[in-house]
This record gives sequence, C-alpha cells and structure tokens, in this order.
Amino acid sequence: MTAMPLQMQTRTSTMRAASVGAPRTACTLTAEIPEPGPDEVRIRLQGSGVCASSVPVWEGRDWFTYPQPAGAPGHEGWGVIDAVGDSVAEVRAGQRVAALSYRAFAEYDIARADAVVPLPAELDRLDVPGEPLGCAMNIFRRSEIEPGHTVAIVGIGFLGAMLTRLASDAGARVIAISRRPFALDVARQCGAAETIAMDDHQRIIDRVMAWTSKVGCDRVVEAVGLQWPLDLAGELTRERGRLVVAGFHQDGPRSVNMFLWNWRGLDVVNAHERDPQMYVRGIREAVDAMQRGALDPTPLFTHKYPLDELSAAMTATVERPDGFLKALVTL
Repeated sequence: MTAMPLQMQTRTSTMRAASVGAPRTACTLTAEIPEPGPDEVRIRLQGSGVCASSVPVWEGRDWFTYPQPAGAPGHEGWGVIDAVGDSVAEVRAGQRVAALSYRAFAEYDIARADAVVPLPAELDRLDVPGEPLGCAMNIFRRSEIEPGHTVAIVGIGFLGAMLTRLASDAGARVIAISRRPFALDVARQCGAAETIAMDDHQRIIDRVMAWTSKVGCDRVVEAVGLQWPLDLAGELTRERGRLVVAGFHQDGPRSVNMFLWNWRGLDVVNAHERDPQMYVRGIREAVDAMQRGALDPTPLFTHKYPLDELSAAMTATVERPDGFLKALVTL
C-alpha cells in the first residue's frame, strides 16, 4: 500500500490543553481543536505568558466555577495562524502573530481577526506574549511621562521593570521601589536612577522627599495591587502630580486618603483598559518598538514551563521566588 502524502493526511481533531480543574490544581487534557468563525482566526500556539490577573482563578475565589474551560485562563498567546474565517482579509494563514485570546494554555486557540498583531521577521526567534507588552505600553502612554520628570515605580515585577525602562528611555529620572533585592537589581539594569527597598513606610517617604528636595514625584505608578503600596504611592506624588494605578487590585475594596488626594490636587488615573482594541493598539506599539530595537523584554521572561507544568508556572507566579519576574508556558 502506498503511503498517503503528508499534505493529504487528515489532521487530528483533538489537541492538548491545560486547564485549572480546581483551585490550585491544573491538569493536561485532550480537547477538540476549535474552528474559527467568519471573523476569526485559529492560531497554532507557540506559547502564552502567565498573567498575575489569573491568580484569583488559581486560588479559587467564590465567583469562579471549575473546571475552567480547556486553555483558560491563558490570554497572552503567540503563534502561527493556521486557519482563517470566511470574512477575514487582513491576515492570512502562515503569519506569525501575537494574539489577544482567552484559552491560550493549549495547542490551538481562536481570536478575532482584529485582535491579532502580525510579527515581523526580526522577531521570529523571540517569545512575544503580546497582551502584557501592550498593557505596559498603554500604562506608559496614560502616565504622560515627559523628559525631566521624576517618576517613582512602586513594585518591580515584569510590569514595573518594563515601565522603568520605558520611563528611563523617555528621559525621566526613575525611583524604583521593591521588596526584593533581585528586582531592585533589575530596575537598575532597566535605567533606574535610584532604588529603595520597600520595607518601612516612613523611611521610603523620607528617602524620596530627600531625593526630590521635599517636593515629591511628578508621576508615581503603583504596580503592586495591594493597599499599602497604593497608600505609599499617594504619599510620594507631588502637588498637581499624577498617580497612576497599574496594580491589579483583585482581593477586595480599597480605601484611599481622599484628604491627601484633594489637598495635593492629584490627577489619579486607573490605567487598566477594557476595550480590546486599546490592548491591540498597545501590542502594535510594543511590536514596533521591539522591531526597531528600542525595546527588549526578553531578559524579563525569567521562567519557562512546558504545557503540562502549568501548575508550577502558576505557583511561581503566586510565590515569586528569587529571580522571578514573568513565567511563560511554551509548546
């Protein structure tokens, strides 16, 4: 019997996917390969970042149901388009893209055609989790950082390190504040002019005020997502300065010192986007900056895991061991 040519062989209808089956429990399973709708594309994924916003799903907050769908909550995927819907004209099969999709811990996922960003040949060998890169670009834009500004970044994880680099490259003097010595080293490598350990509240305020001639910072970006760093960020912002909330506050309500915010006349910006096209805009800007050599996030992707080790990737994202900034799940 003559063997069937490779291009004529029937593709299997199933794929490997990871799923959060229960709180703090991930499993690898077999799922149906999804089919794109008229305005969608299917992506053969090469990997996905692990987002800190997925921690509540992992930990098991009351409002989530389990098991999560196959591939969820992965939403930082990149890969190669292998099928397009009937109405898709702007991208084509065979293009490598970063995507805004929602079940990216799998071999395949579906995204709207207008939610993928083609990747240039210069990035062929690079991991490109588009959503967190686009998030950093959007926060930076909304911070309105200008040359000569003094900018405090409260919290140096992946996002804080990215913002340190972007602000420094824009001509700002950056004060990086973090509880981890490793993260402060990273901030210095990203251009921070001053680094401060996040330990004692008043000591941090005193250090910043001494460094700014008792004026405070023109811009303060809170990138932790907890009450104390938010309180600290307000204290560090100068009169008529801008306080930018970039941390994902996901564990309950917050209180704010409205007396301080009023008295100083602060502009307070919630830098989280909800319009998918704003995320895509940020991804495009990040891809362009990477292509030009103006942005290199690769050193910030510190931990990589195969698909069947999603549990380890999520645990590292929660526990943030020494040397950790960002986990990727790769296929």
